[in-house]
Amino acid sequence: MQRQLIRVPTKKFLPGLSLLILLIGIGCNRTQVQIKNELTELPLAFAEGFGIFQGEGYKVVELYKAFPNEHPTYRYLVLEDPGATPDINGFDAVIKLPVDKVVLTSTTQIPHLDYLNCTDLLVGFPQLDLISSDQARKRIASGQVKDLGSGAQTNIEQVIDLAPDWMMISTLGEDLKYLDLLKKADIPAILNGEYLEQHPLGRAEWIKLTGTLTGRYEEAEVAFAEIVSAYEEAVQAVSDVHHQPTVMAGVMYKDIWYVPGSDSWGARLLEAAGGKYIFEAQKGTGSVQLNYEYVLDEAEDAEFWLGASDYTSLAAMAKADPRYKHFKAFQHGNVYTYTLKKGPTGGIAYFELGYLRPDLILKDLIKVLHPGLLPDYELYFYQKLNDQ
Repeated sequence: MQRQLIRVPTKKFLPGLSLLILLIGIGCNRTQVQIKNELTELPLAFAEGFGIFQGEGYKVVELYKAFPNEHPTYRYLVLEDPGATPDINGFDAVIKLPVDKVVLTSTTQIPHLDYLNCTDLLVGFPQLDLISSDQARKRIASGQVKDLGSGAQTNIEQVIDLAPDWMMISTLGEDLKYLDLLKKADIPAILNGEYLEQHPLGRAEWIKLTGTLTGRYEEAEVAFAEIVSAYEEAVQAVSDVHHQPTVMAGVMYKDIWYVPGSDSWGARLLEAAGGKYIFEAQKGTGSVQLNYEYVLDEAEDAEFWLGASDYTSLAAMAKADPRYKHFKAFQHGNVYTYTLKKGPTGGIAYFELGYLRPDLILKDLIKVLHPGLLPDYELYFYQKLNDQ
């Protein structure tokens, strides 16, 4: 597993700008690219889906992987200094700092505001019950965050009424089709494709995008560096482990067993924690659909069962599908879910904070698989299911 901390930037030509690239340093010491018009590429360590370039009083963001299908690069201009005079033509959105109001559309984006100490910018979000963040819930309780509902058309109408300084759109949803409408309403719409990053720290590094859009890039760098340090420290804890406990995953939905592909974010975290994934032959970065007979044949003797949906007990699992009882991990009581922490309205913290804090997930997995390596650590997301 690669653990490269600094990715040497590649040449990324910005349409509409005359570029004269001067390489700073040579080989692995080349950590930034100086470009004519005072644009400097800011190095990213793990994320591959976007790039950030610093100009004189402004930043340029390029989004290379907004959604799975091939697409042109999206480009955003962030004006940090009102006196800056870059050419604003050719950008998909222009954001002027400082900002006062933002709308988010995925719970994974909420912790970015928390860690950048700017949760007070949040004014709108669809399905407020999904949020578990203490800071955000305080704003919700005081009526400062508009519930945008679950209907896409209703969402966009209410967003326009809120007139935020920008809106961040998760491309997992259906809001992508409203880009033109938002542009006509003069609302900058920023796409977020963090879920396409398969290195755990790659997803966490998207906090730098939010930091750029809120004028808190330096704070984002500090927060991310602390997460990297904690993650790497956890990886070192299992560096001398020889036994890799076997791990199965997933549950049945309508006679189909869904498991993470072996190239996925979750599988990489399991590997980093010193576990052996039973379904490593199932390639891919998304979910893989399997039948029960195959899963039983491959995973019947697995030592641990992780990510057993949101079941509250082994009895509840057995009631939902008695076939679960055939697995030794179930028989030995080694079944874990990721629903230990929930917000007051049922939001699951794992789905909200997990992208930003893979170090906590990693430590949880190490604690489950190799409990003696982290004797003083208490599980943060995961919990072991009891009989009843």
